[in-house]
Amino acid sequence: MNLLLAEVAQATQRLADAGVPSPRFDAEELAAFVHGVKRGELHLVADADFDARYWEAVARREAREPLQHITGRAFFRYLELQVGPGVFVPRPETESVVGWAIDAVRAMDVVEPLIVDLCTGSGAIALALAQEVPRSRVHAVELDEGALSWARKNVEGSRVQLHHGNALDALPELDGQVDLVISNPPYIPLTEWEYVAPEARDHDPQLALFSGEDGLDTIRGLERTAHRLLRPGGVVVIEHADTQGGQVPWIFTEERGWADAADHPDLNNRPRFATARKALP
Repeated sequence: MNLLLAEVAQATQRLADAGVPSPRFDAEELAAFVHGVKRGELHLVADADFDARYWEAVARREAREPLQHITGRAFFRYLELQVGPGVFVPRPETESVVGWAIDAVRAMDVVEPLIVDLCTGSGAIALALAQEVPRSRVHAVELDEGALSWARKNVEGSRVQLHHGNALDALPELDGQVDLVISNPPYIPLTEWEYVAPEARDHDPQLALFSGEDGLDTIRGLERTAHRLLRPGGVVVIEHADTQGGQVPWIFTEERGWADAADHPDLNNRPRFATARKALP
């Protein structure tokens, strides 16, 4: 075992003792980042090339600073995104939400589908849809100035059109034309603050996390925005907490002009997102 791998083993134990959920992965990812190699190449780093800044990075992670803030990057589906303080770090569970949306758009058989991503944050969802649905026209909306600056970096050179604005009254010029509305909105109840992981509670923007006493305030607003934007037969996809399974579909009722409202599980088989179709006239 070379010096770096021995240090990674020690770092793994330190991170585990600090309560980091994936200590081995994080220790290896930090080592790869500091030494400019891939995780599978750590054994190739010569002992003489060991960089003591590794332990500075480990100490930051030990203090529960998000891994992605330390490395400045987050991976989402086929994307590598720039992230840091001021923007919500995209989570792996959201990848299954986007996967469902991509399948739904492809099934529509629309030549150039029009897609709107509300509360875009880093731009992860919008960019994934633009990349994986090649002829799509994608608009992304973000209210927070800090998050918007990161989204601008990420969407540069892409087909995504980024808008600074409130998701609840965004893009009136697209009313009745959109094929898919998608959002990963804030959905944590204010009463759950103390139970949120330190990485999110202490580092993600509060605006991206909390939404009223039951966590559903923003989603209730997005229901009206989605209905306004979508064409008849268009689809909305909304991520929510696994503890809110069964609650969100009831927001998208037939009385409000929706059909086929349903919940869907993530890869861990926990309810993760709700979908509905705008009813035909």
